[in-house]
Amino acid sequence: MSDMLELLTEHKIVAILRRIEDRHADDAARALIDGGIRIMEVTMNTDGAAAMIERWRGKFGGKAAVGAGTVTDMARAEQAVAAGAQFLISPNLDEEVIAYGRERGLSVWPGVMTPTEIVKAWKAGADAVKIFPMGTLGTGYLKEIRAPLDDIPMIATGGVDLHNIADYFKAGAVGVGMGGKLVNLEWIRDGRFDLVTERARQFVDAVQTL
Repeated sequence: MSDMLELLTEHKIVAILRRIEDRHADDAARALIDGGIRIMEVTMNTDGAAAMIERWRGKFGGKAAVGAGTVTDMARAEQAVAAGAQFLISPNLDEEVIAYGRERGLSVWPGVMTPTEIVKAWKAGADAVKIFPMGTLGTGYLKEIRAPLDDIPMIATGGVDLHNIADYFKAGAVGVGMGGKLVNLEWIRDGRFDLVTERARQFVDAVQTL
């Protein structure tokens, strides 16, 4: 098991920061860390994502892992790696991106949906896969595909909230990716970082009992 996958298995939540404004980003990251979040993903379709990743590696390196999301192709993979991303996540399966990350010792968690894609990603070197979009597929789907593919770690992304988060882990997820339900951009724009911290703490407390 890679160090990053071990961290995910322990802490279970990946906070997804998408389209966050750079002027709020550091305070938002700090608020999440104060709430117990230990893995943060900056999506590469966020303005200034690479600079944000590089800055956070310096500011928060000892407190949380910082990686890149929405790494849809090699151009974004190269930008993310140059910025110091510790892991790469994508909504799609690109075997070239997996190979590129693995050659540099990074965990790569590609987005997949079908059993064929899951196995293909695993054989290409992914040490976990992101089942997406889980909000549409549902936990029943995850449970079904876990039955024959239980040796492949699966991250569930989409549809997770406080009321159902336990269901994702009961269905076999090793971790969950969480965007707006965890990282409320309205609170962040209003400077209510106390609410961001409290929300993070609620989710962290919820998974610690699993």
